[in-house]
Amino acid sequence: MRKFREALMAAGRGLYVAVVSLAGSIALLVLSVLSIGFIALGVGVLTTPVVLGAVRSFAEWRRTLGYDWAGVRTPSAYRPLPADLRPGLVGQAERCAHLLRDPATWRDLLWLPVDMTAGFFTAALPAVLLAFAAEGVAIAAGLWRVLGDDYWFAFIPVRGQVSALAAGALGLLVLAGALRVNPALLQAHFRMTGAVLAPSKEALARRVERLSETRHDAVDTSAAELRRIERDLHDGAQARLVAMGMSLGTVEALLEKDPERARKLLATARQDSAEALTELRDLVRGIHPPVLAERGLGDAVRALALRMPLPVEVEVDLPGRFAAPVESAAYFAVSEVLTNAVKHSGAERVWLDVHHDAASGTLRMTVTDNGRGGADPSAGSGLAGIERRLGTFDGILAVSSPAGGPTLVTMELPCVLSSQKTSSS
Repeated sequence: MRKFREALMAAGRGLYVAVVSLAGSIALLVLSVLSIGFIALGVGVLTTPVVLGAVRSFAEWRRTLGYDWAGVRTPSAYRPLPADLRPGLVGQAERCAHLLRDPATWRDLLWLPVDMTAGFFTAALPAVLLAFAAEGVAIAAGLWRVLGDDYWFAFIPVRGQVSALAAGALGLLVLAGALRVNPALLQAHFRMTGAVLAPSKEALARRVERLSETRHDAVDTSAAELRRIERDLHDGAQARLVAMGMSLGTVEALLEKDPERARKLLATARQDSAEALTELRDLVRGIHPPVLAERGLGDAVRALALRMPLPVEVEVDLPGRFAAPVESAAYFAVSEVLTNAVKHSGAERVWLDVHHDAASGTLRMTVTDNGRGGADPSAGSGLAGIERRLGTFDGILAVSSPAGGPTLVTMELPCVLSSQKTSSS
């Protein structure tokens, strides 16, 4: 019974993929050819990024199905968009050129005709086998009586009950084979898809090199963070605690000789302890805010926005929690961008949007301000540090900040949602 259920599930999934792949691949291939051809007329510059984005989403969807349904993991190696894309038509042209220079784009386009032909056949084959077996059994059960004398079931001419029983036997034989091979056939379909979509060894080598660089940056950042914590402890809470200990020692000596002065020193020690506790709380909040650990990224960025001296409008749509390192990286990246907006932009209002794109499995955060613009990631404004922080998780940072504003900072992190729900506002 388990094998029959698996074979039937593979057939249903394969038929679904076959129908969608035939319609989607044909439509996207035609649109891609027309859009790229219209680049010479200027119209394609506007339509090609949209069409190629749809092709990427279609390919990513198939990668996701391959892993979820057949355990076939197909890596993607799309080049991230440059952070310095200009606004308007010029930026759209730069985006179009970037997509066309990406080898992954041409792998996707090469995959489309393969998917509509060989992909369609391999995806539909499990369902065809089950349908063929069901037809053979139905013929043996009496369907042969209405088919006529010139009907052939595969290589068997169905002209009576004996030949119908032979057709039924062949159907049962095909059914037995389908129970064994249907899951493997569906996996073979996704393996073929992965063989076309998978990046080349050179692309994987570049990705490994980039991840190695971001790992070194992460190590350097962690070391710098550790030194900051040690410095803050030494110069802040530790100094106050030492002073409080000395005051308490003096109080102990003055309790009988000068009670009035002892009371004053106790008041000073109590104030020092309160200030030390505040500094320790601030230090802990700088390492990992409690609200982030307890209530998740959505509530943490809302609390962060409330502490900003500028009004910040927050829109959060996160249907779940992320891994703690991802949430921490996202939180501090947003914190740094908001701090930059307060310090350098001259803005009067800031807009923060945080949501999860289920299609691409990406956490996307955008911070927009109505300030003077001119933000430059290479000018040491803190954006380069954010880019290194996100790069540790294979994330990207894009900045659009023309002179005169507004400034739009987009941050993306590939991540997976957990089942725990968070509220949205």
